[in-house]
Amino acid sequence: AMEALPLRRYRARYKGPAAPPWKETYRRRCMERLRSSRAKLLDRYRQAGERLCGPAAGSLLVQEVMELEWQGLQESPPALGGGEPLAQMPEDPDELAVLEEIQQELILQEQSVIEEYERSLQFDEECLNAMLDGLDASDKVICPVCRKNNLTVQNHLVFCQCGLYISTQGMTEGKLRSLLENTVTEHSHRCFHNPEFTVTSGMEEEASLLMSCPV
Repeated sequence: AMEALPLRRYRARYKGPAAPPWKETYRRRCMERLRSSRAKLLDRYRQAGERLCGPAAGSLLVQEVMELEWQGLQESPPALGGGEPLAQMPEDPDELAVLEEIQQELILQEQSVIEEYERSLQFDEECLNAMLDGLDASDKVICPVCRKNNLTVQNHLVFCQCGLYISTQGMTEGKLRSLLENTVTEHSHRCFHNPEFTVTSGMEEEASLLMSCPV
């Protein structure tokens, strides 16, 4: 019994709060492998698609990374106490707790990669929508009469292929757009119906754009 004591004392040093000597090396290698496998992870995530929900999503690659790195650690262990090779898988409860801790950290890392990917997808979609809105909201103004063609706006003139032809002073696309938008918005506060636009001209008057409501 006396002879076994020094060995027990040696083992006791790695019990409790003290980390086993392989912890940092193993943790670092797992993290690095997980980071470098980002493309593979996102590939699996896309393939799994709808089947993923909740925490189950959090280990698409973690198990594989941990197993591969554990094998790697056995082949080239960090300098341990007596250079002894690592066991197939630790059985010591404290060492198992360390593995559990590393696993949780890897799962969090994996989830954050997936969340970042999800955010970038959402961002791409928002950018696309903004771009499409931007095409609508470029300075081009759709003719309010025919609602098909863009108006041609010049300093003294606004005209459309449909026949709309109005003399103006100092007009720009931006000014015309905001005039039309403000008038329509003001109308919509009071009425649910869409207004209609026509071009009117009397005997003496110049042509002008008239907004009317069918109600």
